[in-house]
Amino acid sequence: MDPDRLRQDLVIRDTLLGNMFEFHTTWGLFSPKAIDEGTRLLLEHIEVHHDDRALDLGCGYGPLGLAIARAAPTGSCLMVDKDFVAVEYANRNAQLNHVVNAHAMLSDGLRHIPDQTFTLVVTNLPAKTSKEHYYLFFNDIRDHLEPGGRFYVVVISGLRQFIARAFDEVFGNHTKVKQGRQYTVALAVRPG
Repeated sequence: MDPDRLRQDLVIRDTLLGNMFEFHTTWGLFSPKAIDEGTRLLLEHIEVHHDDRALDLGCGYGPLGLAIARAAPTGSCLMVDKDFVAVEYANRNAQLNHVVNAHAMLSDGLRHIPDQTFTLVVTNLPAKTSKEHYYLFFNDIRDHLEPGGRFYVVVISGLRQFIARAFDEVFGNHTKVKQGRQYTVALAVRPG
């Protein structure tokens, strides 16, 4: 394999939430050759309001966050990731696609984000982390959601029962939005 060729950006062109995007990505980031099945399932079943103030947790190169920002023209989307390469690509993809109401920043979960609240939070949760880590995310997300704010998650279907229990425990509610062959989309709403 030619290392110079491997260092070149990979380019994905796809339609998300009814809008065409071109994403540049690289080896080492999640799903570098195509929009993954979980992200696609989440976007097929999410409700985005035109004025949502959204957070994309673990944004990668930005497909969820940029699609949501484009669907919320009077809102915004903050994309966060703990990988500086992902943040760099997400910001570059926002520029390439002329999405001016989205930007990415480095953060370990929600630990480094400004003190602000959101009406919508989304994440494509990694399967290979601890349940304690999920609980940290869920509690931080609850604290940053406005009353009535929605939290959508897509996970491998093997975690759907854990997600249901954890959402009931942390948010007091849980809705299984869609269960596919491999992935499940779940929703929790912060009580008003």
